[in-house]
Amino acid sequence: MQPLKFKFVLVAIQKITIEQFLIYRETYPVFDVRSPGEYGHAHMPGAISLPLFSDEERAAVGTAYKQESREQAIKIGLDYFGPKMRKMVESAEEHLAGSTAAGRAEPEKIILAYCWRGGMRSSAVAWLLDLYGFKVYTLTGGYKSFRRYALNLFKSPLPLNIVGGFTGSGKTETLKEMEKSGAAVIDLEQLASHKGSAFGNIGLPPQPTQEMFENRLCLELRMKLPALTADQDAAPGSQRPIWIEDESQRIGLVNIPPDFWKTMRSSPVYFMDIPFEERLQHIVEEYGQLDKEKVIAAIGRISSRLGGLETKNAIQFLEAGNTTESFRILLKYYDKWYLKGLHNRESLNSLLVKVALDTVTPLNAHKLFDQYPRHENR
Repeated sequence: MQPLKFKFVLVAIQKITIEQFLIYRETYPVFDVRSPGEYGHAHMPGAISLPLFSDEERAAVGTAYKQESREQAIKIGLDYFGPKMRKMVESAEEHLAGSTAAGRAEPEKIILAYCWRGGMRSSAVAWLLDLYGFKVYTLTGGYKSFRRYALNLFKSPLPLNIVGGFTGSGKTETLKEMEKSGAAVIDLEQLASHKGSAFGNIGLPPQPTQEMFENRLCLELRMKLPALTADQDAAPGSQRPIWIEDESQRIGLVNIPPDFWKTMRSSPVYFMDIPFEERLQHIVEEYGQLDKEKVIAAIGRISSRLGGLETKNAIQFLEAGNTTESFRILLKYYDKWYLKGLHNRESLNSLLVKVALDTVTPLNAHKLFDQYPRHENR
């Protein structure tokens, strides 16, 4: 009887750079193999959680590594990893089948994976999935390299155009119309899950963490960058702009990254100058149906700046069903603070483009385009 012969296949796992990884993620599913807690705090948008260790297991492995040895930590990790192998393979298989059915991936069994530093966790999961038959790409430097990429992107010179205007001007609706018309648009409030005012979180999902907000903004910027000219030597001002709404640096619980904020503050502002009564009518229609108790609580949060008498009057009007007069008080308050923020810019006179408008309508987008010197290339 001839002895059995086994043929071993070399592992085909491939480490790729963050630039390659971000290109591939547009086609193939991405798995985040860090712990649930790490993933929940922040992750690459669109990534699927496939944790090698639970939060408790990760802590135990880390403790063993620090207090005992690398070898002991690996042994403990293997104890946790072994019973999960089949379930992890099946989970990856299920997600790949779903993405293929949705047209996101080619028939090849190709997946991407990353951990915190591109070390043992992603290597272990990649080994398992490669053994099963997947083609696996891991991220050199792991999630940390994505964070470096994001923070560096915010430092880049970006051709931003700011859509400004007092509260109730319909800036968000205007941006949506711009996007429908083919312009490159980023909705910061949507990324932050907050509309920017004291009432901005009412009726919206919970806000992301600061880090997750930055991750979302990074990939939105990356997605909009192809809308810019491919000519790297183009003269300043010849690139197509990215239109965004004028915001305070703080949107609810998250902050616009400092470097990106600096670019915003030095970018042209297209100010929609709309009559007070028109804007008042708009915000009554937009916010008038919100839960009254939540609106009252929101008014209470700005009472120190609104003033005791105005706070009392605004709440009394609201309780009496006179939403218009309540919001009139609030709109005057927000106009004052917006004006202060608008003028808190260097060289405002050279940045500000006032656009006189009669009413609040998404179609105001086209009047802003008319003010943009290269609006035909929007």
